[in-house]
Amino acid sequence: MISAIVLAAGLSARMEGKNKMLLPFDGKTVIEKVVANIIASGIIEVIVVTGRDALTVHDLLQHSPVKIIYNNDFADGMTTSIQQGIYAANGDGYMICLGDMPFITSQEYRKLYTSFEEQRRTNEACICIAEYKNQKGNPVIFSAFYKKQILDHTNMEGCKEIVQANKENVYPIEMSTNNILRDIDTLEDYGNAIS
Repeated sequence: MISAIVLAAGLSARMEGKNKMLLPFDGKTVIEKVVANIIASGIIEVIVVTGRDALTVHDLLQHSPVKIIYNNDFADGMTTSIQQGIYAANGDGYMICLGDMPFITSQEYRKLYTSFEEQRRTNEACICIAEYKNQKGNPVIFSAFYKKQILDHTNMEGCKEIVQANKENVYPIEMSTNNILRDIDTLEDYGNAIS
C-alpha cells in the first residue's frame, strides 16, 4: 500500500496575500481538485497536511476520505509538513504530492503509484520521480525504507538531498504530459491556469 501525503500547509508567499489552496479551480478549490484526483486514482490512504488557513481547508475536505493533519511548524518549511505526513502514514511508500498541482490527473497518479509498486518488488529502497522530457517534476515517491532519514532530515526546503545521496535507487517515471511540472506559485500562474 502507498500513502499519498498532500502538502497544503504553505504560506503562499508569492500570491500577494491570497492562499493558493483556496482559489477556485474547475468548480472546486485548488486543494479540493488535487485531493479529488488523488482519491480517484485508487490510493487508499490520503493524508493532507495543513497549516495556513487550516480550518478552512479542513472544512473543504471534511467529507472526503482523507486524514487531515495540522502542522504546528508549517512556517519553518516544507520538510516539517513532509515529516508530519510520514508520522501519520502506514504505507510501504510515501507519495509526496504538492497541493498546488491541480493539473495532474487521476490516471497520472495511478501510473505513478503502480510504477512505484512494480519497482519496489525488485528494490525496496527505490525512489520514483515523475519526469517529462528529462525534466524532473512532482510527485516524488519514497520507499518507507527512507522513513528514518526523512524524519531526521534538517533541511527545511524538502528532501532533494536524500534523493541525491541515493542516486543508485532513483527511477524516473516518464509521463506523457507536462502536468507534473505545472504548479501555481504566483497570481500569473493562476491566471494562466484558468484561462
